[in-house]
Amino acid sequence: VLLVAYLGYVGLGAGVLQALERPAEVQAAQNLLQQHWELLANHTCLQGPALRRLIEGIIQAYKSGITLQGNTTSLGRWDFSGSFFFSISAITTIGYGNLSPSTVAGRIFCILFALFGIPLNLVLLNEIGQLMLLGVQHCAHRLEEVFHWQKKASLLVKTCALVTGLLLFLLLPPLLFSDKEGWSYEEGFYYSFVTLSTIGFGDYVIGMNPDRTYPGWYKNVISLWILFGMAWLALVIKFCINFLE
Repeated sequence: VLLVAYLGYVGLGAGVLQALERPAEVQAAQNLLQQHWELLANHTCLQGPALRRLIEGIIQAYKSGITLQGNTTSLGRWDFSGSFFFSISAITTIGYGNLSPSTVAGRIFCILFALFGIPLNLVLLNEIGQLMLLGVQHCAHRLEEVFHWQKKASLLVKTCALVTGLLLFLLLPPLLFSDKEGWSYEEGFYYSFVTLSTIGFGDYVIGMNPDRTYPGWYKNVISLWILFGMAWLALVIKFCINFLE
C-alpha cells in the first residue's frame, strides 16, 4: 500500500509539472531557434558551424565559472570562499550542479573528499539536531517547573521552536538574497527550501552573478545557515514522520 501511494504521489507530481513546465520549455526552444536563424540572417559573415562552436565554448566556460565582461573575463568561483561553499554543497549532498571540478585530479579529490565528508556531515548534523532538541526539551522542562504546566509547556515550546526556525531559516533569508542577489522574495524562499532540503536543482545559486559584488563574509555565513538549517529541517521532517506513523 505504501509503495502504491508513493508511486501515485510521484506520478501526480510528474503530471502536474509536465502540464505547468512543458509549454514554457517548448516556447523557449522556439525562441532560441528563431534567434539563431535571425542572427545568421542579419550577419551573413557568420557561419553556422563557427557560431555553434562559439556557443558551445561560452556554455563550457560558464560551467567552469568564467563569463565575458566586455573584452575581459571574470573569475572567482574557485577562490577560497567559492571553493569553501562548493565543499559544503558537496558533503551536504546538495550538489547544485552549476559548478564542478574540470581536472582529473580535482574529480578524484572530490570523490575522496565526499567519501569521508558525507559521513562526517551526517554526524555533525545529528549532533546539531540533538542540541536543538535538548534545548527545546530543557525549555519545556523549565516551564513545567515554573508554571506547573505539563502538556501545554511541551506544545508551547515546540511551537516556538518551529516558528523561530521558520523565521531564521526560511522566512528571513529571502530578504538577504533579495538584497545581495536581486531575487524576488518568492525566488529567495524557493532557493532556501530547495537548498535546506538538499534538492539542489542549481537554477538558483548564491554568489554567481558576475555583475554583482559580494562581501567576503557572504558565502561563509550562508554555509553556516545551510548547516544549522538542514539540522532544523531534519528535526521538522522527523516530527512529521513520527506524526504520520
